[in-house]
Amino acid sequence: MIDLFSSDTPNGKKISIMLEEIGFEYVVKKMDLSKGDQFKEDFKKISPFSKIPAIIDHSNNKESVFESGAILIYLAEKSGKFYEKENKLKIDQWLMAQMGSIGPFIGQYHFFYKFNKGLSEVGEKRYFEMTKKVYEVLENHLSKNNYLAGENYSIADIATWPWIARHQWHDIGLKNYDNLCDWYIRIADRPAVVKGYKFLDKNSEIPKP
Repeated sequence: MIDLFSSDTPNGKKISIMLEEIGFEYVVKKMDLSKGDQFKEDFKKISPFSKIPAIIDHSNNKESVFESGAILIYLAEKSGKFYEKENKLKIDQWLMAQMGSIGPFIGQYHFFYKFNKGLSEVGEKRYFEMTKKVYEVLENHLSKNNYLAGENYSIADIATWPWIARHQWHDIGLKNYDNLCDWYIRIADRPAVVKGYKFLDKNSEIPKP
């Protein structure tokens, strides 16, 4: 059994989707970020930077893991799924691209444009352009590949898809990017993705392109 400490964010959805994909039993420990649950001392013992998601694996001596990318690798290696040995280098590159570029760029755009509109014109413009660049890079890459690391679905896709699932916030237009849109729909149609997306709200619906 795995305890999943999470909230309804793209990073949180990465892990619920992965757990559904590999069929591991888990219990959600909902974190209310608006109330500062992430800063409580008990949680900081699991996640030192007070970030969600984090997990505790009760089947592995209550091993705890923080950082969503590390959790995906841990679960992939434990399950033997979505992390092909012969393709790890490509998977790792695209997973790290999500962790280091895609997530931070889009996350900052959310901060300035969605939650603090008008606070900084420079911030809005900068991160709009960077988010648009993310769409362009993914569109070009997916014109030659079915999935981020090649022909097979992997933890790189699981990491990236929840950020594109907030495309309605971006005012960029997912439909303008045919290959990215096809990839998005292909993943959105997976039953485990649908279930993982709804892990905190059974009534939530995956946004259409």
